Amino acid sequence: MLRRKIPSLSALAAFESAARHQSFTAAADELAVTQSAVCRQIATLEDFVGVKLFRRTRRGVVLTEAGVNYSRSVRDRLDDVERDTLEVMAKGGLGGSLELGVVPTFATQWLVPRLPDFQRQHPGITLHLVPRTRPFLFDDSTLHATIYAGPAGWPGTEAQLLMHEAMVAVASPQLIPGDLAPADLAGYTLLQASTRPHAWRQWFAAQGVTAPHDMAGPRMELFSMLAKAAVHGLGVALIPRLLIEDDLAAGTLRQVVPFEWISDRSYYLIYPQAPTQRLALAAFSQWLQAQSAPYRAAWPATAG
Repeated sequence: MLRRKIPSLSALAAFESAARHQSFTAAADELAVTQSAVCRQIATLEDFVGVKLFRRTRRGVVLTEAGVNYSRSVRDRLDDVERDTLEVMAKGGLGGSLELGVVPTFATQWLVPRLPDFQRQHPGITLHLVPRTRPFLFDDSTLHATIYAGPAGWPGTEAQLLMHEAMVAVASPQLIPGDLAPADLAGYTLLQASTRPHAWRQWFAAQGVTAPHDMAGPRMELFSMLAKAAVHGLGVALIPRLLIEDDLAAGTLRQVVPFEWISDRSYYLIYPQAPTQRLALAAFSQWLQAQSAPYRAAWPATAG
């Protein structure tokens, strides 16, 4: 069997501490060893990698460029090992954890409120949520899976459809108290999602309407910002219904045109073709499919 090219954990710990403090003495104090022990560990590590990681100066030690880059990677990996070790200690080796990439507003408005049910069903599985809005390579990340809004065809991955996306025009009841025809919205401020610059145009076109200023209006990055702006009467927002269900139920927002546009984006659970944490991922996938089933039934097809 080919031996892994991995230095000793003691050497990595000494290097990470010395790099963080920019001092062998401070690293020795933190690790409760002698300064000479730290020096030996780092010398062993430099011999192992064949690269100088520190420059010795009259004032102490300074990381080389290679040392700076390597220290960042080592710190991240040691943080991962520490987190996983604490998890094993806490759970006695039972259960598991999932690093899940999420679209931020989807996570806040749809996923997180449902997670108590997942925890009740799977108390041994811990979910760690990391914001991700664009495709990425799983090999370059620590994520086990991601929930993504858009096309599902990433190389080297598998995808499970969760739901399609119904976009609705909403506003504060104080701004628009009754239903309008689509063309009537052209006279209002249209709040724009900077990530969906053509959304209003597509929404109007789906109803056979041409609005001359459909791309004009304040631009905001997140749907949560658009929803809050609409609640406070700044204009009309075009938002996925699944992200504003609480606002609609509470009456802080109302749908001002009785039309749901099924956009060309869908939500998928995406993971590598050879996933890690198989049991935890399978449990989460099964739960997520059950949670999203009513939405697939309500919006069975996309416009695109």
